[in-house]
Amino acid sequence: MSVTSLWDFPPFRLDPVSSSLWREGQLVSLSPKPLAVLVHLVSHAGEVVTKEELLDTVWPDTAVTEGVLKGCIRQLRRVLGDTAASPRYIATMHRRGYRFVAPVFPVTALTEVPAPEVSFTPLVSPPSTPFLVATPPPFMVAREAELVQLAQWWEQARQGRRQVVFITGEAGIGKTTLVDAFVARVASIAPVWIGRGQCIEQHGVGEPYLPLLEALSHLGRGPDGAQLGALLYQQAPNWLLQLPALLSDTELEMVQRRANGATRERMLRELAEAIEVLTAEHTLVLVLEDLHWSDASTLDWLVYIARRRQAMRLLVLGTYRPTDAIAYGHPVHTVAQDLLLRGQSAELTLPYFPEAAVAAYLTRRFAEQRLSDGLVRLLHQRTHGNPLFLVTVVDELVRQGRLREGAPVGDLGGDLEAEVASVPDSLRQLIERQLAQLPSDDQALLEAASVAGQEFAAATVAAVVGETLETVESRCARLTRQGQFLEAQAPIEWPDGTVTSRYRLRHDLYRACLYERLSVSRRMRWHRQIGTRLKAGYGVQAPEIAAELAEHFVRGRDIPRAVLYLEHAGDNARQRSALHEAATHLRLGLELLAALPESPERMEHELTLLFTLGLTLSMMQGQAAPEVGQVYERARVLCQQLGDRPRLFHILMGLRRFYSGRGALQTARAVAEQLDELAQRSRDPEHLMEAHFALGLVSFCLGDLALCRAHTGRGLALDVPSPRHTPLAVVHGNRRASCLNYTALALWGLGYVDQALQHSQEAVALSQQPPIPSNLAFTLHFAACLRQLRREAREAERLAAAAMSLATDYELGHWLGQSTIIYGWALAAQGQHEAGLEHLRQGLAAMAMTGSELLRPYYLALLAEVYGNLGQPTAGLAMLEKAWALVDKNSERWYVAELHRLQSVLLLQQGAPDVRRAEQHLQHALQIARTQQARAFELRAANSLSQVWQQQGQRQAAHALLADVYGWFTEGFDTADLQEAKTLLAVLR
Repeated sequence: MSVTSLWDFPPFRLDPVSSSLWREGQLVSLSPKPLAVLVHLVSHAGEVVTKEELLDTVWPDTAVTEGVLKGCIRQLRRVLGDTAASPRYIATMHRRGYRFVAPVFPVTALTEVPAPEVSFTPLVSPPSTPFLVATPPPFMVAREAELVQLAQWWEQARQGRRQVVFITGEAGIGKTTLVDAFVARVASIAPVWIGRGQCIEQHGVGEPYLPLLEALSHLGRGPDGAQLGALLYQQAPNWLLQLPALLSDTELEMVQRRANGATRERMLRELAEAIEVLTAEHTLVLVLEDLHWSDASTLDWLVYIARRRQAMRLLVLGTYRPTDAIAYGHPVHTVAQDLLLRGQSAELTLPYFPEAAVAAYLTRRFAEQRLSDGLVRLLHQRTHGNPLFLVTVVDELVRQGRLREGAPVGDLGGDLEAEVASVPDSLRQLIERQLAQLPSDDQALLEAASVAGQEFAAATVAAVVGETLETVESRCARLTRQGQFLEAQAPIEWPDGTVTSRYRLRHDLYRACLYERLSVSRRMRWHRQIGTRLKAGYGVQAPEIAAELAEHFVRGRDIPRAVLYLEHAGDNARQRSALHEAATHLRLGLELLAALPESPERMEHELTLLFTLGLTLSMMQGQAAPEVGQVYERARVLCQQLGDRPRLFHILMGLRRFYSGRGALQTARAVAEQLDELAQRSRDPEHLMEAHFALGLVSFCLGDLALCRAHTGRGLALDVPSPRHTPLAVVHGNRRASCLNYTALALWGLGYVDQALQHSQEAVALSQQPPIPSNLAFTLHFAACLRQLRREAREAERLAAAAMSLATDYELGHWLGQSTIIYGWALAAQGQHEAGLEHLRQGLAAMAMTGSELLRPYYLALLAEVYGNLGQPTAGLAMLEKAWALVDKNSERWYVAELHRLQSVLLLQQGAPDVRRAEQHLQHALQIARTQQARAFELRAANSLSQVWQQQGQRQAAHALLADVYGWFTEGFDTADLQEAKTLLAVLR
């Protein structure tokens, strides 16, 4: 009982002394740092507390970013039931900080408040020698220096200087043993998060992010799982979505809505930022084992986290075997060496034991015995100092009774040395000899286990050996007790209710030896049986383990089921934005299908794989990539052969995008007409809108602005619901917004300048409901293009910057390049000529890498315009020459009138201006604009030609020409083109 000063802001009460928060008498679970932030805000209630003040107060001796503070604020709002939009407790003061806005009532009372239960105590500096003081197990001899080095990296990580360490060495060298000893010691001396993930040998690319997901799952099942789940929900919803075991059905639905729009870049960034917040208070040791079997996405994340600048209390320990990585062409060795050269990682290479270490190991294990120098020397020679080989040999001698732990003191040598001399020269040979000593049924059980995997469920082995689960578990338990081949793991429950023990083969060398003993036919049969049992155990949830099932059916040569689960594995990888892995799974499925005889069933499987591969490649390489066109063309042939109209429509959508992106507008128009034909037959509103959009886009690019407006107008008249977040929606976007985008451009060209702006603004608003990133980037870019056409540089810059930011966040290279072009023009138009030129060049180069040529003449014309404004007409004319070549090649004619006008402007800027040719170009511009009914381009051409005539003394003709064009307009009089015409008319009058 004591006198305590409390703060009330009903229904909450805050105790600043114990830093505990209560709600109506119930203790609220909250981590120390968010509580410290709350205490500081409440103690300054009504005042603006800057971000800098909060960072200095709550993290006085640690450099953290604003992202950590924002994470704490989000946690507080979640606990308080508050929102940033309508704050009742914590209000955000834009660019300044935060203010506690609820009324606060100080309370002094006799209280009996229990101390709050927190997950961790504050970190303290460990003693400098705990890694050496503790007695390590016998097999940890000769690793003291390595433990000390790990301890130093641990200390740096605890200070916020993240460490990425690769622990390398050959099979059996003791990498896992060293990591286990280090982690156990760390856990015993300081509060720490520990996550472990294991890479698994796979026939193909495996499951993306597998070891990282395993580590997160392990952390989520621990005592702080709820805290991790809440953190992932806020910082990394796309990762939480991959861990359904941590979520209820309701929570899963919420996360699915929040996780819309995952891309590779977003996946990498989300987990990095989550770990940044997670390690603001506690150090995380992340162990990733056997990286020589890792998937590409896991390596991408390792590189990303190693190069990230933000402070983190993070120590990553990745183990791998360099010889295996090099032999199988795995990129981990190259990645590790590159990071090492850049100073972004460290490497710890474990050597074989010297003879002295062998002696130390034996002395520690057989403390009461005197062992001859000859025995030590012979063991070292026989095992080559390989720790696993050494331990295995000694274990074998103990099992045979040749060596006994705790035996009476004596000089052991003689015939024992002869026995050692008879040990096989390699660990593989020794394992084979040990296996030969087992009963045949135990050998068969272990061989079946090697087919099931390095880690396996007893239920899968039972399905192979034809025994009951109880019998198999009993025999596995006996082998585990012998400590020779198996180690016990945590049991699991399958979705069908099967509860099964799990085991792990002692080392992957044991698995390799066992697997190689089997005939090819038996391996195939057992892989099929294991795949079948796993499929039955998971039932409708089998697609969740698709990569594992695909592995078994591929190795079992069960082509139909292999193809089915490769398709599921590809889809799972795509959902994680692991597009490389997705494409690899799908391509392997197509490879396997090629071995089957031609049949409608095979064609159906091929079409399904091609359809998904087309979507994946469009997201990965861009819509204009050559492989995208090849995939969709083959899919079109299959659709026509199978008479599959629903999928044919979607295949044609992909083909239209491909040909449009390549600038092949005549082919794109033919495909659009096919889309229209199919849509007219089905009368499906979504199909009709897609067909009208396709025809509108092609019509616009070909220079028929009125026809574009007619088609997109018909599309907008249809009642089509907003798209759900599906793979098709991600690629093809919100078609209503797309129709609005092209309607806006067509209206501007037709002279309806204000209506164009209204349609563009409506498209931007619509693209955010829901925000499909690719469609929103597309809309923002086109909004920026419209502002460029209106010559509104500041707004063009703002919209282009927003599109660039979104394209960067979601790895949308297609829109990043094009938006960078508009951004560059806007900078140059505002006087930042050099920066503008650089962005224009970068954007055009990035666009070229995607293979896209659509709108490229327009973008080249913008660069030519900037060169002209800088007084470099020759460089500008060179850009126009490239633009004209593309016009001739692709028939993209919507900007041709402006190309002629710009050609005239640049010709007149030359040292010896060619006035006659310049005037001819302006006449062509007028003629083309009138043919296209493009009043906006006609006005520009008339402006330029009137200026030429004015200089030639033809003022009356100039005034008549410009007045006629200007007089047509009924809106947009505040835009630059109309303002310029008005000024010139006043001069010519």
